[in-house]
Amino acid sequence: MEQPLLGGAPARRCCSSGTLKAWLPILSWLPRYNLKWLQMDVLAGVTVGLTTVPQALAYAEVAGLPVQYGLYSAFMGGFIYTVLGTSKDVTLGPTAIMSLLCYSVVGGEPCRAVLLTLLCGLIQATMALLRLGFLLDFISYPVIKGFTCAAAVTIGFGQVKNILGIHGVPQQFFLEVYYTFYRIPEARVGDVVLGLLCLAVLIMLTFMKMSLTSEDAPACQRVARNIVWGVATMRNALVVTAASLVAFSWEAYGHHVFTITGQTAKGLPPFRPPPTSDITPNGTVVSFREIVEGFGGGLAVIPFMGLLESIAIAKAFASQNDYRINANQELLAIGVTNIMGSFVSAYPVTGSFGRTAVNSQTGVCSQAGGIITSVIVLLSLAFLMPAFFYIPKASLAAVIICAVAPMVDFRVVVKMWRIHKLDLLPFFVTFLMSFWQVQYGIMGGVAMSGVLLLYNMARPRIKVSERGVLVMELDSSLSFPATEYLSHRLHTQALQVSPPRSVVLDCHHVSHIDYTVISELRDLLRQFKLREVNLIFSRVQPSVLKVLQAADLEGFRH
Repeated sequence: MEQPLLGGAPARRCCSSGTLKAWLPILSWLPRYNLKWLQMDVLAGVTVGLTTVPQALAYAEVAGLPVQYGLYSAFMGGFIYTVLGTSKDVTLGPTAIMSLLCYSVVGGEPCRAVLLTLLCGLIQATMALLRLGFLLDFISYPVIKGFTCAAAVTIGFGQVKNILGIHGVPQQFFLEVYYTFYRIPEARVGDVVLGLLCLAVLIMLTFMKMSLTSEDAPACQRVARNIVWGVATMRNALVVTAASLVAFSWEAYGHHVFTITGQTAKGLPPFRPPPTSDITPNGTVVSFREIVEGFGGGLAVIPFMGLLESIAIAKAFASQNDYRINANQELLAIGVTNIMGSFVSAYPVTGSFGRTAVNSQTGVCSQAGGIITSVIVLLSLAFLMPAFFYIPKASLAAVIICAVAPMVDFRVVVKMWRIHKLDLLPFFVTFLMSFWQVQYGIMGGVAMSGVLLLYNMARPRIKVSERGVLVMELDSSLSFPATEYLSHRLHTQALQVSPPRSVVLDCHHVSHIDYTVISELRDLLRQFKLREVNLIFSRVQPSVLKVLQAADLEGFRH
């Protein structure tokens, strides 16, 4: 697929059919749309919608926001991604990780969460227009896994207080652990029983879905399989609905057995510009600048993690279903979704792996399935908000715990130990620092990965062998961090021995060399000449040879 073009391209190319389709991928698949696709998209959209509604309510709890903000964040992505997205499977909306990041930055303040959404969208869209997606490559796999594991533990344990029905627990992880155990005697029996029952049902249905056999079976078995698959797929909606009915029954008789969600805003959110200031409970006005300064490093972390999560999901399902995505266009789709979402009071969203998997497994044929999902969410906002009053918090906690449990995967530690032990450093730095502040965990992990990357650049492997003369074989390109190390090795092994020795520098693997290295080589050649020995370059690649010859090094031989 042709990439979107920016300023400076000829007008006829910018307005060409290929470029227009690159900017608006809907133009590529809409002409081929048919009734069969519509049937499958409606089925997938309804199925994902019934999964999205309870998850959105639950993730708003993780973000520290009123539950309706989860639904406000869940519908804009379906409309925008249908027009701008390049993956038929991806669904955009609130996720556990983005909810946790949002809480860590805004502390559950709705106005600031909405403003954060706008700023994240602007950053993401700008990255797409400037083709800066390559910056995501600097977040390594160990950092991602370390953060994911820590986030899952933080989110999961953060819901234990809702399972127990206890209040007044601090949000900082270590204090949260202490006070949760300290206040166990205050646990409400109704919440504990209902929460554990919801967990048991969700786990049972999850394992039932995982144990389903292939579709190559007699008709009656296929029907039974489809029923089990449908029930297991909609398990979150079924469990939350059943728990709400139980809570409503007790409340109707005047028994306040469960901690329920309580009063929520009714109806659709107003379409309005996001706030540019905030007012504290004591009446102090907080300016736009002060709010942005309060976001700190989160303003960099959240857009990056949102892009990373969504593009990783899009690539995984594109590979699985044999089609290609345009990563730069994905950046634009997420950015525009967040920009427009800020006008309907959404908090930052990204791709959801769980809901995308449901979308794919249900047989979605195009991005239009997202429109159906968004309509389901809008209908819930318009007509079901009064019913959400009775949703027990313990049932939402069970949904969240089951959603994040698969993210805790420490098998990767064993794999990294076997393959490359140094990768454990950024993993554990990210993992441990994330319990302090999640954004600091990511920053610490990226910094550690950068240190390891720079260390490898500064200490290239040099294989030394004797072939009548001293042969030193470099295994990578030479950049300025490696200058001192290369000079030190040549001095200690050739110039400072008695008598001095000639050296053949095998540059077969060197594809790049910079000015700092050239300057050091000039000095080394002079010192070799003073000691009446030679420094000879061997198997130099043409691009490197051109640079060396342009430098006009005295005594250069190859």
